[in-house]
Parts: sequence; structure tokens; C-alpha cells
Amino acid sequence: MKSSLLGLLLLSSALFAVDGYEVYKKNCMVCHVEMMSKEFALKHFSELKAPPMVEVSARLKQNIKTTDEEDDVDRHLFILFVKDYISNPNLDFSMCNVGAIENFGVMPSLKGKLTEKEKQAVAEWVYDRYEDTHF
Repeated sequence: MKSSLLGLLLLSSALFAVDGYEVYKKNCMVCHVEMMSKEFALKHFSELKAPPMVEVSARLKQNIKTTDEEDDVDRHLFILFVKDYISNPNLDFSMCNVGAIENFGVMPSLKGKLTEKEKQAVAEWVYDRYEDTHF
């Protein structure tokens, strides 16, 4: 009985799991290209709506670091930052370089458009998707 109940719980949680990549495709991909080289991005800079997501992830990882030796701490802080920034984008907290801010401005708020689970899922995806990937 316990094993069948546990199986049912795992199945139901899988059914209600949020896929970060799907959240990205639905909400972020309109502006943030998933992957491109730095050379391509610079060549087509004026055609982009926002920095490529690979650059966003790299820039955040570069700036959100602790002296803690546990990688999970940096990942956790990255996710917290992204979840907050999605709803509360602000020039004071932007980590884009000056040229990107001048060209793109600050992203529009998605406040009220994503659930907490969706924000969590997409933040995790942005971190994990570009692990060991350099812009």
C-alpha cells in the first residue's frame, strides 16, 4: 500500500511539474535568443531585441558569486536573483554591460504573468542550460 501511494504521489507531482524550457519558449524567447556565438551577436547586435540568453546566464554567473566553495550556493543565489528580476527589473540591479543597456534598455516586468513555479523553473533552466557553456 505504501509503495503504491508513493508511486501515485510521484506520478502526480511529475504531471504538475513545470518545464523551465517551456516557460522560456513561451515568455522569454520572443526577445532572448537561446544560443548564439559572441561573434554572431556582435555582428547582428542592432537586430537583437535583447541580449542572448547564453550571455545573460554567463553575465549573471560572473557577477553572482560567493566565496563559499559549494556550487549550490551560487546556483541558489542566481535563481533567487532571476526570480526577483523577472518581476522587478531595475536598472540599479541590471548586470548587462553599458552598451546592452543603451541598446536594449531594461527588460519589461513580467510581474503577474508567471507563477512562482514558472519563475523557479525558468531560473533553474537558465542556470543549468548554460552550465559549462561560454559566450
